[in-house]
Amino acid sequence: MHDAVAVWLAHRPIRFAVSRPPSVVFWGKAMNAPGTPILIQADDLHKAFGATRAVDGVSLTVRAGEAFGLVGPDGAGKTTTLRLLVGALQADRGRVVVNGHDLAYQVDEARAGIGYLAQRFSLYGDLTVAENLRFFGQIRGLNDDAVARRARELLDFVGLGSFETRRADRLSGGMKQKLGLACALIHEPRVLLLDEPTGGVDPVTRQDFWQLLIRVLGRGTAVIVTTPYMDEAARCHRIGFMAGGQVLVEGAPRELTQRLAGRILELGAEPRNRAREVARRDPEIVDVQTFGDRLHLRVSAADGVLARLPRALAEAGVVVERLRPVAPQLEDVFIALLQEHQRSPEAGPA
Repeated sequence: MHDAVAVWLAHRPIRFAVSRPPSVVFWGKAMNAPGTPILIQADDLHKAFGATRAVDGVSLTVRAGEAFGLVGPDGAGKTTTLRLLVGALQADRGRVVVNGHDLAYQVDEARAGIGYLAQRFSLYGDLTVAENLRFFGQIRGLNDDAVARRARELLDFVGLGSFETRRADRLSGGMKQKLGLACALIHEPRVLLLDEPTGGVDPVTRQDFWQLLIRVLGRGTAVIVTTPYMDEAARCHRIGFMAGGQVLVEGAPRELTQRLAGRILELGAEPRNRAREVARRDPEIVDVQTFGDRLHLRVSAADGVLARLPRALAEAGVVVERLRPVAPQLEDVFIALLQEHQRSPEAGPA
C-alpha cells in the first residue's frame, strides 16, 4: 500500500464485524503499572501477505513519555507493524489498544489520539506549508480557530514559521519531514508513530528532528519510531530488534549491549583485508565486522584471542596498531541477533 493511501486510511473510520465489545478500557488500565500510563499495547500481532509472514507475533508496550525504537533490516516488518498500530491494515490475529481504546472496536476513539508520519513524504506538494496544516487539521475535526492556533504553534515549534507560504514540494528533505511532524501533531495526539522519519536527510537535520522529538516526549507523548540509524536507536528508552516479522529481543540500549559484554575486541591493523582473513581463522572469533577504519571481533572468549592473535597476524605480515577489548555497540548486538536468527531453522523470511 502506498504511504499516502495509508495516511488517508489512518483518518478513515473502519468497522470490523464483532459479536460483542470487550471491556477494553478496563483491560488497558489493568496493564498499567503504578505511575506512568500505558498508551500503546499490542499483543500477538500477525499479518501475512500470501505466504509471507510480514508480522509474526509482535507484542509491545509503550508508556506516556517513552520512545520505543523498532530497528531491523528492510523487510523485517517494521512498517507493517506501524500500519497495524494505526489501523491502516487489519491484523489477521492479535490486539491493539491505544490510550485505552481497542482498535478493533473503538477505531475512531483510538485514532483520535494517534499521529502518524509515513516513511515516504505523503503530504500534498501543490499545497503550501500552511495549507497542508489546515487540511490535516480539518481532517482531524478541528474548527478554523483551533487549526489557526495550532498551525501557529507548530510552525514555530518545527522552525517553519517563515516558510508557511512555500509549496510543500519546494521544501528541502529536512523541511518536508518537519512539516510531516507538524501535520502529525496538529490534533495534539498522545501517541506518535514515525516510520523512518529522518531517512535521506543530513546529520544536522537528523539532530534537529530528534531535538523536536525530545520536546514531544517531554509533553508525555508515547512515541514509536522505526530507524536504520543505531545512533538514533540509542536515544530511545527501549529498542526492539526485528527480523522476519518478529521482535527478536527488546530492552533499554544499555541492557542490550550488555549481552555482548567482554566479547568485543577492536582491531586496528594493516593491511586490513589480510587482518580480517587471519582473524576469521581463529577458532574463538565468531564474527569479524568493519567499523570505520577498525575491525570489531566478536569472540566466544577474549583471553585466548588476545594471547594468540597478535602472533598470527605478525606471521601473516600484518602490522597491528591496536588490539583491545571495547564496549559493545548496538551495531554489534544487531549483527549478532541477525546472524543468530538466520541460523535458526524456525526463522521466517526477512
